Amino acid sequence: MQKEIQQKRERYVIGVDLGTSAVKTVLVNRKGQVAYEASQSYPLYQPKAGYSEQHPEDWVSGTLASLKQLVEKAGIGGADAVDGISFSGQMHGLVLTDKEGQVLRPAILWNDTRTTAQCRRIEEQLGPELLRIARNRSLEGFTLPKLLWVLEHEPDVLARAAHFMLPKDYVRYRLTGQLAMEYSDAAGTLLLDVAQKQWSQEIAAAFELPLSLFPPLVESFDQTGTLLPEIAEQSGLSPGTKVYAGGADNACGAIGAGILSEGRTMCSIGTSGVVLSYEERKDIDVQGRAHFFNHSEQDAYYIMGVTLAAGYSLTWFKETFTPGLSFDALLEDVGSVEPGSRGLLFTPYIVGERTPHPDANIRGSFIGMDAGHGLAHFTRAVLEGITFSLKESIDILRGTGKTVKEVISIGGGARSEAWLQMQADIFNADIIKLESEQGPALGAAMLAAYGSGWFASLQACAEVFLREAARYSPNPEHVARYEGLYGLYREVYPHTRELNEHLAKYR
Repeated sequence: MQKEIQQKRERYVIGVDLGTSAVKTVLVNRKGQVAYEASQSYPLYQPKAGYSEQHPEDWVSGTLASLKQLVEKAGIGGADAVDGISFSGQMHGLVLTDKEGQVLRPAILWNDTRTTAQCRRIEEQLGPELLRIARNRSLEGFTLPKLLWVLEHEPDVLARAAHFMLPKDYVRYRLTGQLAMEYSDAAGTLLLDVAQKQWSQEIAAAFELPLSLFPPLVESFDQTGTLLPEIAEQSGLSPGTKVYAGGADNACGAIGAGILSEGRTMCSIGTSGVVLSYEERKDIDVQGRAHFFNHSEQDAYYIMGVTLAAGYSLTWFKETFTPGLSFDALLEDVGSVEPGSRGLLFTPYIVGERTPHPDANIRGSFIGMDAGHGLAHFTRAVLEGITFSLKESIDILRGTGKTVKEVISIGGGARSEAWLQMQADIFNADIIKLESEQGPALGAAMLAAYGSGWFASLQACAEVFLREAARYSPNPEHVARYEGLYGLYREVYPHTRELNEHLAKYR
């Protein structure tokens, strides 16, 4: 009885993280504690090589099922206990709808690579203006190349389109009936003037795209409606539940790690790896060597470098060479191997690379193998190679004048003490592990908490929601050893690029 009374008195927000394989929802109280979480998966379709698509309605049904599961777990069905909902979403995916809001074709996702020709067209047509306005290179993952592909290959579809949306924005539209896109996700379309925070008329005109296609722009913490009555009924939530715009998954991941002020940097190791740093200067020029996007914090930005196969390199290694071992068992002896893996070097380019080498054709390598190397040496070399790749992004940040003395580590790289210490030694910075890590879902919940008036700022929210669990400081001897190895690592790419081009014809 006492528990039921407490649940009725408690106030919550919900964070919805719309991923590529599943949607995750978290119910968070005023102390930042995740009371309950739920998830629902949905299919990914690859009709041709390089294609990656999903049906937007699968996202909607998955989100509603996850919300209903969350509400039932918490026992708050029919109650007005949730002050707000916000979203984190996979970036760049193209959703096209007609004037009635009906989806016109499957969504083309961030990891779809069919648009190489369109990327070259964008570069040729815009030249240096692309980096000046959109602040990012033309890569297959972004949204503008996808729009141009549809224009060229399915012109009848684009002719019927009234709006384009990004994945989380479509889900939010279906839940509220209101159309909007916020800046952190819009920055990944190549259609936003990032510094001026407005759709670029110049880029739109260059490709004859009508501005009527583009949704209204809002801040991540702006309210974008309330739940439609039928949606409230299906989810078990109140129709008056406020819905906030949310943010791109990396922006929300940064919020959930407390990257909300100058000098704050995050390293997130999942399938890919991300190094992300808060940036106040809207006119800083990283010359396309890293991504530059609007943050979900108002009038702030972030610089981000990406390693395409970070955790995926470790997964590939385990599944290929030790499929019977768990990850814990695989990493068990890594700490007993000296830094440098006894002269064994790994480059994690097994699916190409992004930062600082936007190269889809480069491939990975083990260099320096001898008969004395065992499983632990190879495993440690894989971890070191991933971390060397991430250090290249750290170097870009430092090259802009940033001081990187502390890095918040989240994701798979934060689950191994040996890997956390390795990050400290290779980055030459203190590595901080958080007490509770929910990533982008928590960042979305924090946007809802701020939007609902729980806190005066996102920073104030982070002070309550986030707590440090452990800190790993660099070992000076290891730092010096890794500096030498890192220099060798950086020599691998330029020396193997031509060789990889020749090897490609044998694949």
